[in-house]
Amino acid sequence: MKINREDVRHIATLSRLQVSEEDLDTFSSQLSTIVEYIEQLNRLDAGGVEPTSHVLPLQNVMRDDLPSPSLPREEVLRNTPDSTGKFYRVPKIIE
Repeated sequence: MKINREDVRHIATLSRLQVSEEDLDTFSSQLSTIVEYIEQLNRLDAGGVEPTSHVLPLQNVMRDDLPSPSLPREEVLRNTPDSTGKFYRVPKIIE
């Protein structure tokens, strides 16, 4: 299926996009290529292919959540630009 300038203009109107006259030819060519590729994919026999959500057989790839000692509070607060006692000081954001 060939996408022409009028098709691109119509799609742009539906999408509420402003497309310049010089871009109409570019988008027409690009959209035609995309539609041709989709038509090629539609001709493939995918009858025996199981649906998948991911191409690789991934299982849970997260590490175990094991407790570990944290940094001492004094060491952490030493890296802050501003602190009071045991807490971080941050700029007020709510009036």
